Amino acid sequence: MSESVTSSFHDQRPLRVAVIGSGPSGIYATEALLKQTDVPVEVDVFDRLPTPYGLVRYGVAPDHLTIKSVTRGFEKTLSDPRVRFLGNVEFGTDLTHEEARAHYDALLYTVGASSDRRLGIPGEDLNGSMSATEFVAWYNGHPDAAAREMVLHASGVAVVGVGNVALDVTRILAKTSAELHESDIAAHALSALEQSPVRDVWILGRRGPAQASFTTKELREFGELHEAEPLVHLDEIALTDTEEAAITDNTKKKNVEVLREFAARTPEGKPRRVHLRFLVSPVEILDDGQGNVAGLKVERNRLDEQGNAVGTGEYETLPVQMVLRSVGYRGVALPGVPFDDRRGVIPNDEGRVEGRSGEYTAGWIKRGPSGVVGTNRKDATDTVAHLLADARAGILAPATQGREDVDVLLRAKGVDVYTFSDWQALDAHELARGQALGRPRAKVVHRHEMLTHRNR
Repeated sequence: MSESVTSSFHDQRPLRVAVIGSGPSGIYATEALLKQTDVPVEVDVFDRLPTPYGLVRYGVAPDHLTIKSVTRGFEKTLSDPRVRFLGNVEFGTDLTHEEARAHYDALLYTVGASSDRRLGIPGEDLNGSMSATEFVAWYNGHPDAAAREMVLHASGVAVVGVGNVALDVTRILAKTSAELHESDIAAHALSALEQSPVRDVWILGRRGPAQASFTTKELREFGELHEAEPLVHLDEIALTDTEEAAITDNTKKKNVEVLREFAARTPEGKPRRVHLRFLVSPVEILDDGQGNVAGLKVERNRLDEQGNAVGTGEYETLPVQMVLRSVGYRGVALPGVPFDDRRGVIPNDEGRVEGRSGEYTAGWIKRGPSGVVGTNRKDATDTVAHLLADARAGILAPATQGREDVDVLLRAKGVDVYTFSDWQALDAHELARGQALGRPRAKVVHRHEMLTHRNR
């Protein structure tokens, strides 16, 4: 295209970008657009929920409040006059792909990975068997999960997976109500967990401790719980000299050290126990005859020369009434947007959506579910660099409609847009309600109640 098209992005006609998803990737991408000075920008950040921040609000463990402090920076980004937050707007229905293309020069998809991977074993659909994703959404007060009836009748729970999410859900189950009171866990979950009869939680990894993906800080927390203690089988964490020498990752080395320290402890007889098990694979969830979980059959494994788990034919049954699978997330397709169903991501070349000029992606929906909150900053910044390069090169076709037209369109559809100032009113309400209860925050968990809190 000609230089005249390139120069069409200026102070009176900024580059208009729609960011779909207001989690860390979306906010970091918005921040990167604002920080550069080459191309004037206007950014509209959309989310299907009234509340921003995605997994920082609904995925980060409620007792890990320091991680949530990133929202202070997010608030600064969304408060910038060049940015608008349009919450309670679902992409694909309230705003279709075609409508977004007509109103924005570029679209940036940052919707994360909201689905989960299955175990693929018999009994997976029994009552009491669910994804850790569902359980996390429930205790974090996600509006899609808040109304779910969660009767925690289980005395034994199996958590399949050895990542940080598996540790999070286990820790929440193992903590006392007094410990949880200091978190921002949703009130309905706090009430249910206060009545919970859980005494034993098994964390299950199909390979050894050197292959586990959790981080050391999160693992150490199991040695600091008030009424629960970690139990480790020495034979399941034993490593040969060769295996130990092959560990080059410092986190994994420290994990092995912590697990050895746990194994060496004399049990204190605390009322709850966290069993950290390795080299075991679930093979069947047992039925009590009425459609409920009555146990989990697992097979002992060994590692072959390539480090793969191989079954040994030795089995045991764990006495559990609840099974939480935490074996990975996967993305969900957006209407009108290309999707790689095998990988669970939007197909892209370094953030440029394949076969689509002016469309980009960042975060887990771009690269798959890997990394922590901060990992998404560089990922989003890299994508934005390509978007801006395309803008400067004149590759982006200017949209035919403007910001005001977006507002008219959404009003005509009857969409109840929730603004950032509305969210700030809700945020202040939650903090005040939490303070009155002696807690850091008391979340509003139902969408209809969220929408009653407005900055008016």
